[in-house]
Amino acid sequence: MTMYWRAISEDQPGPKWAGLFAEYWPAYLKWWLKEGDEVRASYRESQRMLKRHMPEMLPLYDQLCELAGGGDQAARFLSFYCPPPYLSGCSQALWPGKAPVLVRNYDYNPAAFDSLILRTGWMGRKVMGTSDGLWGLVDGMNDAGLAISLTFGGRRVVGEGFGVPLILRYVLQTCTTTEEAGQVLSRVPTHMSYNVTVVDRNRKYLTAMMAPDRATLITHAAVATNHQENVEWISHARFTATVERERYLLHRMSLHRDTEEKFISNFLKPPLYSTAFSYGFGTLYTAIYRPRKKQMEIRWPGTTWPLSLDSFEEGARQVNLPGAA
Repeated sequence: MTMYWRAISEDQPGPKWAGLFAEYWPAYLKWWLKEGDEVRASYRESQRMLKRHMPEMLPLYDQLCELAGGGDQAARFLSFYCPPPYLSGCSQALWPGKAPVLVRNYDYNPAAFDSLILRTGWMGRKVMGTSDGLWGLVDGMNDAGLAISLTFGGRRVVGEGFGVPLILRYVLQTCTTTEEAGQVLSRVPTHMSYNVTVVDRNRKYLTAMMAPDRATLITHAAVATNHQENVEWISHARFTATVERERYLLHRMSLHRDTEEKFISNFLKPPLYSTAFSYGFGTLYTAIYRPRKKQMEIRWPGTTWPLSLDSFEEGARQVNLPGAA
């Protein structure tokens, strides 16, 4: 399978973002309605919950809703409140060297992915990262040198809360340190279980194990795959090899003195790199974040795409995914 990626920069919400929304909205609407319109939260409820949990985001949310055409369904979708459930299989870890470097693999269905890197200056803060839902992020970094990434937490429970990509966006828009990020991750409700790893320019880090049915657990884990303290969804754990991937990373970090490049290269081969696209999802990309340099890279086997927050260059890449039909 060939994926077409784009990197787009727009300091304030405007015609570029509106064009992206018009392009992606038909597919997102189909996904959002798959369980029926009545199952999704109302606009009033969605707005009320945003005001309660992420009040700083309301002016930006209103701007985006207007650019999206002002429709009821678009506004409810953009709130990310109680969206349809979705699963992924990912690995993320901090390089054990002196410099803060966050590395992650994102495993997902390539047909249900934005394939988009966004660089924005919204709310007076520069942010760049991998888009989900056109303003949410599955990983990213801000101009304070704070980097963040998510993995699915490996639990079936679905509750009332926000889709985690918007929570990541909220952290990057409002936080400058890992401590501040931990406070946000502890209080904002999520609709499914996720592990969120954060690192700042001073290499202070945490992994928040978030869930809709219990309090967020803040840990000092430098590795996260697709389970939390214990494996609860056994069939999913076996299918995604979450325990094996975690052990592999911990082994590399404790028993080897990998250079930064060697550590990153581990993510581009098994057991971390997956080509199980025939079963629903495989590794779509490897992302590397270097908070002190305000730089990120997106990698695929044989291809590297470097990007800088301060000198971001728009562009595109066509990538062939190994093992994807």
